[in-house]
Amino acid sequence: MRQRGRRSAASLSVAPPSIEARRPPPPASLTAPQAKTWGEIVGSTPAGWFSVVQEPLLAAYCRHVSAADELARMIDKCKPDEDFGRYDTLLRMRERETKALSSLATRMRLTQQSQMHPRTAARAMGDGEGGRTL
Repeated sequence: MRQRGRRSAASLSVAPPSIEARRPPPPASLTAPQAKTWGEIVGSTPAGWFSVVQEPLLAAYCRHVSAADELARMIDKCKPDEDFGRYDTLLRMRERETKALSSLATRMRLTQQSQMHPRTAARAMGDGEGGRTL
């Protein structure tokens, strides 16, 4: 509750504690490309965006990005005319990685959709009424 009346000079001279938002460093268990992905994501979000609880999710996301990149390289090298079975397997593996990336990104609120409230989204799309859209 707030104090009633004028605030005293003593209470005005006390500075509120500053809580500095942190940017978590990449875990040592990540490879160099995974750590680079970590740094790019942490650097592109506001300080304090990731809590300690979310760090394992972010590490998993970085691993999935790395795996998806490797699969993309393998798919580019693969010739479907020569080895269609391998090509199909690689495409299915990449699809699984993409689904995992999408799920983790949404859970960590990295996607544009997950950062927007439906009412705000309607206004951003030009619905001047700000009506309910579901």
